[in-house]
Amino acid sequence: MNKNISHLQFITQDIEGIGHSELALTACSAGIDWIQLRVKNRSYNEWLDIALKTEMICRKYHARFIVNDNVVIAKAVKADGVHLGKSDMSPREARQELGSKAIIGGTANSFEDIEELNDAGIDYIGLGPFRFTATKENLSPVLGIEGYKNIIDQCKKNGITIPIIAIGGIKIEDVKPLAETGVYGIAVASAISTSPNIFEAAKRFKSKVKIGFEK
Repeated sequence: MNKNISHLQFITQDIEGIGHSELALTACSAGIDWIQLRVKNRSYNEWLDIALKTEMICRKYHARFIVNDNVVIAKAVKADGVHLGKSDMSPREARQELGSKAIIGGTANSFEDIEELNDAGIDYIGLGPFRFTATKENLSPVLGIEGYKNIIDQCKKNGITIPIIAIGGIKIEDVKPLAETGVYGIAVASAISTSPNIFEAAKRFKSKVKIGFEK
């Protein structure tokens, strides 16, 4: 089933003075149609409140709303889906909880990870990190352009066609070379949310991705 996985995924993060829902609003108003809510170290009620506010914004702009890590929150706010890290609930359990229509993504760092996730029936893979990124704790080995090329080649040879999203410290100048590796799209956090002008940064990424990926 094609679940319209976006070529550009925006991931919120903790930024001083700007809430997650505010980041989502700016990204959506700039034309980004996929928001992943990444909340860390909050109580259930705080997380739920942030998720409800962000979900409302995504509905208004007809953007996909994905919750990072937390299947319970994703279910409670009727999110479009969940993105699972390696230490989160298994994809099969998440599928049982959220149902067949939910979008379930997973994190990979190697071709072996991709094979495992593909067998588990998820809908897309966040493959990374592209380069060092401070937004991620316990960072896996950095892949770089060559790493993506090698893994995409292995996927082709093995008939794996699941959408693969590059993630991890991606900047605007990386969009074209990443598109040329054969990945399906990119996920961006800091390059948008820590920009002096978040709206303009989001618009720039949107137009670059349109040229590079949406052919």
